[in-house]
Amino acid sequence: MTTDDRLEAAQKEPGQSEPGQEEKVLASLKDMALAIAHKPGDYATAIPELTVHRRDHAYDPIPCIYELGLAITLGGKKRVVVGQEVFLNEPGQGLLASVDLPLASGVLKASPQEPYLGMMLRLDPRLVLQVAAGLTLPKPSRYGGYGGLAQGTLDFDLLHAMERLLALKDEPRLLATLAPLIEQEIIARLLLGPCGQQFMALNAGGTTSRQIAQSMAWLKQNFAKAINIDALAEASYMSASTFRQHFKAIAGVSPLQYLKQVRLQEAKQLMLNEHLDAGAAGLRVGYESVSQFNREYARLFGQPPLRDIRTTREQLGLEA
Repeated sequence: MTTDDRLEAAQKEPGQSEPGQEEKVLASLKDMALAIAHKPGDYATAIPELTVHRRDHAYDPIPCIYELGLAITLGGKKRVVVGQEVFLNEPGQGLLASVDLPLASGVLKASPQEPYLGMMLRLDPRLVLQVAAGLTLPKPSRYGGYGGLAQGTLDFDLLHAMERLLALKDEPRLLATLAPLIEQEIIARLLLGPCGQQFMALNAGGTTSRQIAQSMAWLKQNFAKAINIDALAEASYMSASTFRQHFKAIAGVSPLQYLKQVRLQEAKQLMLNEHLDAGAAGLRVGYESVSQFNREYARLFGQPPLRDIRTTREQLGLEA
């Protein structure tokens, strides 16, 4: 049984919701998202952890990093590639990233009349552990071999919680009080679902998967430094070969590839958002050689930095 099958089976309990309720709440979420995302782009909301995303045209998967959190498709269709795995996400489906994960994400179906719409709720790992402490959860396998991304169709209760969270943008007096409570509800529902064991294995102590997740978090925070992967393996109490094997099982790439992708993704954001040139961006993220940065950037993104930034702005409908 696939992750999608297990998630859908566990969330579709008999009598849990009336027929058609998921479609109604999904339509409501889509309307609220359209009110925020009036043109293509990525939008912050009144809830700091929640963002809304709109695309008006299909495009091939672009390398990016999903932060720990839940991504939900509301309209259109997208394609996400992690290592050798491909996830096709349609309205009402979610992707749960248990770690900060390098992947490639593209839009398969979108138009100005029927755009791709999505929401992303970033999850605070400390809050996840706090919520988990109050729940009775199965103990994750110490050697579970868990991947970093899971997909599933979301049920009414989870979609309704997302609807209530987004609706708080219109109730500023209640926002600070109710938003944390609804976020805790969402986390609890995720943890009690079939992906909860996988999520806890990567975010709670005592498992090999958690040691790898900690190493990934450390790499993401220290990417600009000179890093010895063998020393990182030793710090995780694993041999270099075992560390690389477990790392690739979760991240879909080797530790060195993960580090490169984190650096190159950060450099791309610096060029997009701060308008740095390629040389300055490469130096900022830890490259000593501009030519090496340009080569590895083109290998990941398919084009030299300047051309890729121009293409990305066109694909995402961003202003030059």
